[in-house]
Amino acid sequence: MIGRFLSGRGIPLASLMLVRQPVRLAVALAGISFAGILMFMQLGFRDGLFDASVTVHRLFDADIVLISPRSTSSVSMAGFPRRRLVQTMALPEVEGITPVHWNLLLWRNPQTRGTRSILALGFEPGDPLFVDPTLAPKAQVLTQKGRVLFDEKSRPEFGPVAEWFRDGRTVESEISGKRVRVAGLIELGSSFGADGNLLTSSETFLELLPNTPPGSIEVGLVRLQQGTDAEAVVEKLNALLPEDVTVLTKQGFIDFEQNYWRTSTSIGFIFTLGAAMGFVVGCVIVYQVLYSDVSDHLPEYATLMAMGYKLRTLLGVVVREGLLLALFGYLPAYAAGQGLYLLVRSATALPVAMDFSRAITVFSMILVMCMASAGLAMRRLVDADPAEIF
Repeated sequence: MIGRFLSGRGIPLASLMLVRQPVRLAVALAGISFAGILMFMQLGFRDGLFDASVTVHRLFDADIVLISPRSTSSVSMAGFPRRRLVQTMALPEVEGITPVHWNLLLWRNPQTRGTRSILALGFEPGDPLFVDPTLAPKAQVLTQKGRVLFDEKSRPEFGPVAEWFRDGRTVESEISGKRVRVAGLIELGSSFGADGNLLTSSETFLELLPNTPPGSIEVGLVRLQQGTDAEAVVEKLNALLPEDVTVLTKQGFIDFEQNYWRTSTSIGFIFTLGAAMGFVVGCVIVYQVLYSDVSDHLPEYATLMAMGYKLRTLLGVVVREGLLLALFGYLPAYAAGQGLYLLVRSATALPVAMDFSRAITVFSMILVMCMASAGLAMRRLVDADPAEIF
């Protein structure tokens, strides 16, 4: 049925009119593809940044997360009483807990001696922290005071820590003016809020940040019995605990972080505006092409109207032209988007990848763009008077 519609009931009038002027067709497809690429990149950057903001959040071995209601994002985590986390053990659904210290500290590059903020997580080495099973044996070295595990996927501005450690060198540096030694490497990945990460024990963390109030933590991880409904447990904990703690599911903790960057910063607006500009540019290009095509073929349209063809039939030709432009303009945009996403991932480590929802979104935007332009170009045909043309 779709093929019959596009071919115009046997005579591919729309496609013949488009290919009649190859240069104009090439310009139109190039413009649509450019608009599509622009939309792919803007939406990809926006979603990639939102995904990058929760790199660590996704790795936590937890079903429920406790944070302070004064916390606004990963770069501004406030503390809450550790006893609130202990109180969750009163529910039979709770299997285990892990208190986590979370803060940005100043790391000194061991090579250049420059300083840069790094995300430090402090926990008890014997407690589960991440879903990665390889972390547990590595965490045992943290029982020694002053030892840290360095994220080898951190930005290079933190120094050649991973390279030196693999070469067997003793890697020591300073955090907040205190000496620490790298005792192992982990793979987490930088996030939008932090360019690098390290893990340490709670004892070492409190040594690095002595002003931390006693009995205070920034994040509480709660693991539930298998098959337990996390949402139901959240409701129970909200009724059990005071208002000095916020109870979230793990997905709610992820959404909490992403909503901050989406609503409290200009990131979402900027990249969404960029995608909208691509949409507008594409509309202008397609409208110019279709309007010119209709204007150039007004005598032919008038002849068909004089022969008895209904205006609705001729308008369908313009609609089919818009559909063909959308289809053939989207394909190179999609291919280019895949290649550019790969380039961005390799150059920046930003988690930018093509997904089905974004592919459908951009295609829908291109389709609406072409259909809207076709609708505007139809006015030229509707206003045409065969008597005046001849």
